[in-house]
Amino acid sequence: MPGTSSKSSRYPLTGRERERDFAVAGRAEDEPRATKKAKLDRQAVLLLAVNALFTCGNALSATFVNIYIWKIKHDYALLGWFAVVHQLSMSLTFWLAGKWVKEGNKMNTLRGGVIAAAAFYGLVLAFGTRAADAVPVLGLVQGVSSGLFWLSFNVVYFEITGPGNRDRFNGWAGLLGSLSGMLAPWLSGLLISSSGGNAGYRLIFGISLAIFVAGAALTFGLRKREPSGRYDWRIGLGELLRKGNPWRAITGAMVAQGLREGIFGFVIALLVYTSTGSEMKLGSFSLYTSAAAFLSFWIAGRLLKPGRRFWGMLTGAVMMTLFIVPLLWGTGYSELLIFGLGTAIFVPLFSIPSVSVVFDQIGGNEADVKRREERVILRELALNAGRFAGALTFIVCVSVSANPALIRVLLLVFGSSPLLAWALLRKRLRRAANAESKAES
Repeated sequence: MPGTSSKSSRYPLTGRERERDFAVAGRAEDEPRATKKAKLDRQAVLLLAVNALFTCGNALSATFVNIYIWKIKHDYALLGWFAVVHQLSMSLTFWLAGKWVKEGNKMNTLRGGVIAAAAFYGLVLAFGTRAADAVPVLGLVQGVSSGLFWLSFNVVYFEITGPGNRDRFNGWAGLLGSLSGMLAPWLSGLLISSSGGNAGYRLIFGISLAIFVAGAALTFGLRKREPSGRYDWRIGLGELLRKGNPWRAITGAMVAQGLREGIFGFVIALLVYTSTGSEMKLGSFSLYTSAAAFLSFWIAGRLLKPGRRFWGMLTGAVMMTLFIVPLLWGTGYSELLIFGLGTAIFVPLFSIPSVSVVFDQIGGNEADVKRREERVILRELALNAGRFAGALTFIVCVSVSANPALIRVLLLVFGSSPLLAWALLRKRLRRAANAESKAES
């Protein structure tokens, strides 16, 4: 999913003006700055709709793909390898597709990601009970889908939003994502439980396939955006060696954020299923936690301004860590539900500033505006580096011992990484707060 500059007194440009200015000049001053939040234009709303369908299709089935594979072969490490292959192929896709996005048609890349997602669920249906033996292929296709979609989505998102409406867009994206995460897994759990056997799994995978086809069709409503220069295959990695470069801290923060996501992305759902043995319980877990996140994103998206990001992100990081503590006493359904609800309430305070500060930085100077595709790729590669490290550490540990106590310790250690992410971004967050204070005075 996803997925940063100070304000001035100028109001944001409209989506049409942003498209024109980026295409013609790509100047740093084309990144609009505002003291008031601007409304989202039609292109931003359409992009949100495409994102919502992509999120909904995955919310309906992605969690249950892992459970489907687990039921075929009870192997923690296998699911870890599924995550690793997905992360590696997604990273490679980001890097290779960067040239297509920068020098070609971004919309074709976005469309290709949605089509690849449909192909993924088509393959799951085709493999059936042999899916556990096809983990490398499935992970590869899913990674290509994620890479194509999120690369193009993030670049287009940057071009049609500015500091004046970026938090609003992020809030709506989180809101719609939470709504999908609330209803889709619950519906999946209901269908699987009522159908019996593997019929329910085949049904939800088929529905996801249809949703992605609809999402691909919707992308034709997005305007083609002009190419923006030549692609730099080095994506700015060499610049990270220079002391004082702002992307050093940002890249480190994204790696830290990815450490948690690499394990929590699949382990929590698996723990819920293994503790209850019920797809319906897993669906209900997603319903409760996503309902909490739905309300939290709705509130945070309206209240979080650049001046509040510093304390908002710190509060989110601290509370996300504290709510792991109940899991140290056990991973029963009650403990997992406490963790899930607490995390859902506070994760928007962490994630909205985390995303906004990166994209405001991209728009903060002429060089980053011109290399926005490379900056988005650098961000995603850093996230995936953290996810890879987290998932690989999990594989090594469970290969040595599948002791539940070891898994709980891993959750606490890697789950506290948002604190490191905040620490690395705190200066930029503080600078944004000071800039807003000066602009309003």
